Amino acid sequence: MTIDEHIGALDTAGRALAEAAAEAGTDAEVPTCPGWRVRDLLRHTTMVHRWATGFVAEGYTAYHPDGGEPDLDGEALVAHFREGHTRLVEALRAAPESLECWTFLPAPSPLAFWARRQAHETAVHRFDAESALPPSERPGPVDPALAADGIDELLRAFHGRERSRVRTPEPRILRVRATDTGDVWTVRLSPEAPRTEWGKDDDGITADCELSGTAERLCLTLWNRLPETAVTVAGDASLARLWRETSAITWS
Repeated sequence: MTIDEHIGALDTAGRALAEAAAEAGTDAEVPTCPGWRVRDLLRHTTMVHRWATGFVAEGYTAYHPDGGEPDLDGEALVAHFREGHTRLVEALRAAPESLECWTFLPAPSPLAFWARRQAHETAVHRFDAESALPPSERPGPVDPALAADGIDELLRAFHGRERSRVRTPEPRILRVRATDTGDVWTVRLSPEAPRTEWGKDDDGITADCELSGTAERLCLTLWNRLPETAVTVAGDASLARLWRETSAITWS
């Protein structure tokens, strides 16, 4: 995906998130984030948006701490979220391709990093907000290309870092196959951090476990928003459970 496509996805997801939050109300429970209510989701996401905006707009070249979550609720919190989201989108659209600032995952450029990271941050939390709506209002779909890109970021960027806890005592292979986009990821597990290869086929490598389904369902399952039953699990299901138990990405 291009930078402009990521920014467009961020814009769309943020607007939908705000609409869902306003409709559900800030006291509504968020089923996909146990223990959270919509106010917690909004406070977290707007804090992340404003933190990211600082790097893009101010060009911080070293880590800069976030400003903390706002002590707001109700309509004031929704409005605060909308303002922060708009500022982030505007900052990304105004930033030059030569932008230099701090990042924390590999990317072609800092601008590409922040556009991609915030697109996926917001897309997942949009799903969270919409899950707080009545059961008759199912969360809207995730574009297959965006979902596949989100899987790639999660597997090859987040879990390519040494801090990943997804490890096995002996070498194992977990395969992730998107049936609609044709993308295939081969995740090599071991006592070290996972190493993931992407392609359009499996290169004849036998997997110990394979997760398959649409890119949307795989992405949401790998982000622990949907249960394992949302996708097809073939082979050693203990690797799917291992992922669910150890793959969470936390704010720190």
